[in-house]
Amino acid sequence: MVFHPEFEQAGVRAGLQVWRVENMDLVPVPKCLYGGFYNGDAYLVLHTTPCKTGRRQYNLHCWIGLDCSADERGAAAIFAVQLDDFLCGETIQFHEVQGHESRTFTGYFKTGLKYMKGGVASGFKHVVTNDVEVQRLLHVRGRHVVRATEVPLSWDSFNSGDTFILDLGEEIIQWSGSHSNPFEKLKATRVSKSIRDNECCGRAKLLICEGGAESEKMLEKPELPEAQNDDTKMDVSNRKLAKLYKVSNAAGDMEVSVVEDQNPFPQDALESNECFILDNGANGHVFVWKGKDANTEERKAVLKNAEQFIQKMNYPPYTQVQVLPQHSETPLFKQFFKDWKEPDGMGTTYVANHIAKIEKVEFDVSKLHQSNAMAAQHGMVDQGEGDKQIWRIVGSDKVLVDVSLIGQFYGGGSYIILYEYQHDSKHGHIIYIWQGAESSQDERGASAILAVQLDEELGGGAVQVRVVQGKEPAHLMSLFGGQPMVVYKGGTSREGVQSEVEDIRLFQVRANPAGDTRAVEVECSASSLNSNDVFLLMSSSGSWTWKGRGSSSAEANGSEKLAGLLEVTPSLLDEREEDDAFWEVLGGRKEYCTSPRLKNKMEAHPPRLFACSNKTGNFLMEEVPGELTQDDLASDDVMILDTWDQVFVWIGNEAHEEEKTEAAASAVRYIESDPAGRDSETPIVRVKQGFEPPTFSGWFLCWDSEYWSSDPLQRAIEDLNV
Repeated sequence: MVFHPEFEQAGVRAGLQVWRVENMDLVPVPKCLYGGFYNGDAYLVLHTTPCKTGRRQYNLHCWIGLDCSADERGAAAIFAVQLDDFLCGETIQFHEVQGHESRTFTGYFKTGLKYMKGGVASGFKHVVTNDVEVQRLLHVRGRHVVRATEVPLSWDSFNSGDTFILDLGEEIIQWSGSHSNPFEKLKATRVSKSIRDNECCGRAKLLICEGGAESEKMLEKPELPEAQNDDTKMDVSNRKLAKLYKVSNAAGDMEVSVVEDQNPFPQDALESNECFILDNGANGHVFVWKGKDANTEERKAVLKNAEQFIQKMNYPPYTQVQVLPQHSETPLFKQFFKDWKEPDGMGTTYVANHIAKIEKVEFDVSKLHQSNAMAAQHGMVDQGEGDKQIWRIVGSDKVLVDVSLIGQFYGGGSYIILYEYQHDSKHGHIIYIWQGAESSQDERGASAILAVQLDEELGGGAVQVRVVQGKEPAHLMSLFGGQPMVVYKGGTSREGVQSEVEDIRLFQVRANPAGDTRAVEVECSASSLNSNDVFLLMSSSGSWTWKGRGSSSAEANGSEKLAGLLEVTPSLLDEREEDDAFWEVLGGRKEYCTSPRLKNKMEAHPPRLFACSNKTGNFLMEEVPGELTQDDLASDDVMILDTWDQVFVWIGNEAHEEEKTEAAASAVRYIESDPAGRDSETPIVRVKQGFEPPTFSGWFLCWDSEYWSSDPLQRAIEDLNV
């Protein structure tokens, strides 16, 4: 097969490549013009990411303008199939429609997308120029996905709530309506700067003006209408609606049959000799999975099948399509499956625009205080050596826990832990709200109320972390001076009402990356054992320390300290070397967990940032694309940062009071709506603007603790040298 000459350079280097379809040919777009698209054209966009295994991941996007001809659409589809063949069928393919692009696609163009009128048929070409005769008007919309669309050059195109860019060749004027949002104006300055520096080669003069203070070059302004709502947030109630279909076109026509109608799906439902469609169309997404042994015709027809499926289901034509070869599944696809396992030797497929510059950082306690990224990835704000106070909840009040009992908790109680940390030069407070598995609803409610009161007493800037027993963050486990955090089954720490101690007790010991341990009393049964951990078994006839094959020396050390606390001297047993007495105390042999624990959580579950709103009565959210930066955080929003092990709720200073009040409930609804069937007890961390701990800020590139000390919009304008 003869391939297009442009394919020789495709994917050779990491990064982005863009081609436009011109007269049924493929023509490269200059790099300085990336992000600009004519609405009458079709484009191929290839993003290449090197993987740790030595493989390369290819994201191939076929972008279609709203006014693109059927011929050019067809040519783009053919080129996409050919380029996929050239790259050995390993590309992840996306079908992109103007105005409805995927988050993966918009993440490549953090400064925004520009849609220009016309196309090849109208004689418009992608050339770097400083044309002094150009006259065009761009309407800039969007808070987290910025789109600048060319509109008629007339005051009729303006409104009082948005920002517009008037490009006159030698001069660029950024105009913002009197009711425009400061955060959106900040985003618009990126677009203006990109036009000046890239399209005009830095030669144009840039002016910034507000409604009522127009430049002399702008004609007399009439009365302007209000802006129309541009809410691109999605209703989270649709996130979990998904079905899995098997696809066949053996007879020439596409046939689909339901394989699974409720997620999370079993991974073995996917067969290597077939193609499948994962239908999340109610949420605007359709995934096509290509088995590695599927016949060639079916593999080549996947995009066509996806379009037919969308028509058959009466989904909008702009429904996002993602085509995934077997072994190149993305986290967004795998979230619909239960306990996804990678085959031996295959690495994790990256969502490159999310984590490309957040390199995985190994834990090093000596450097913890200097590294925000390490603090974030390992959940360790510091080594746990700061001042702390612990209260147990008694009725509607809190009672200070005796120093000798710090680190020992009862599953029938609720507690408040106040911790004072210092990371680098940053000082702050964390309030942990720990709720035992068997604590009463009244005590849980009281713990939340008392934590808010404590926060107010501290000035309102404390980080609040809701922790349910069994979901303790790594940092909480480090607070007890090298001793394990012990959680006794049931009971309470209240004097005079402790539960009677069982004759036989089993404790599970697990360590965090820093080597701190948690010992939890579990059901005394062989089914409670886990090959990844160490267990301490106590009975009147003897005591044993059982070491799982996947356990660490830190866990063995924690078990030794637990034995000292409980005043027992156990016998040491390695997994598979147990004696009969051990099994007899446990009630006999039973099956237990032996599979290794997931190590690369950041790769399997990259961090995701969402802007949230419940202004309409429905819980809506919009995902922020691309690498996470501090200026993605809007001061008038409540935002959710999902790092899988915990969910942060970030509250902007200018967010509506109702949204601030409902912030924690928003996080709960987010977790409940996750298609992966997330644990409802995932820790929720409440963070206020200006008081971000390093476990939050470390997920963002180049975090500046002084960022909000002055107006970010004013700084951006000054940096433009206008």
